[in-house]
Amino acid sequence: MEQITYYSTVSEDERNANVILPPNYTKSRKYPVLYLLHGIGGNEYEWLGGNPNEVVNNLVAEGKAKEMIIVIPNIRVRHKNVTAAPEFFSVEHFREFDKFLPELRDNLKPYIEKHYSVMSGRENQAVAGLSMGGRSALHVGINLIEDFAYIGALTPAIGVLPYDMEEGLFTKSTLKIPAKYKKNTLIMIQKGGNDGVVKEWPLEYSKTLQKNGIEHIYYTTAGGHDFNVWKKGLYNFVERIF
Repeated sequence: MEQITYYSTVSEDERNANVILPPNYTKSRKYPVLYLLHGIGGNEYEWLGGNPNEVVNNLVAEGKAKEMIIVIPNIRVRHKNVTAAPEFFSVEHFREFDKFLPELRDNLKPYIEKHYSVMSGRENQAVAGLSMGGRSALHVGINLIEDFAYIGALTPAIGVLPYDMEEGLFTKSTLKIPAKYKKNTLIMIQKGGNDGVVKEWPLEYSKTLQKNGIEHIYYTTAGGHDFNVWKKGLYNFVERIF
């Protein structure tokens, strides 16, 4: 694993991310990239608690996945002159996560593609996340559908669709992808069987996609809102990408 520092035009500051390289990484070949996003209380280190290197490399060793570069950023993007939101579960705080879309598009992704041996094309780019990161994965993946062919939302948080506190990143009519991407995009949504945090929102997102004619994978994993669920979600996602 390497820690990188890159400049953000969104925060106007230096920001950190962790990059996990394949064991035999070499610049003489190119690799697909998975961007792995943390939850509301996490940062670029949270996913390390789920041992993504072991999950992915075991799949590679079994011939069930390709070698890939894993990028684990901090998706909470706050301008350097702005103090933290006073309320943790507030719209103001949620907006900091929504700013990750331009952050990824304009800063992080170009940095990764400049400094690492990365395969081009949307079929070699994936984004997935847990909880708030699952919400962000849908936000990023659908809005940047020309860049990402694989979107994994592991117990995605509230706010993808409208509710009493937010207008929603999408509406029930806009949570969809263009027709030309319907047959060449994987969207996976996972729900914890007794998840008391995001509750039934993952199912609601799935129902909305289904109503809009968007084929996707939706399933429930026994467990709650924790890495026992998310690690299984990562496993199931990784063996289907690239």
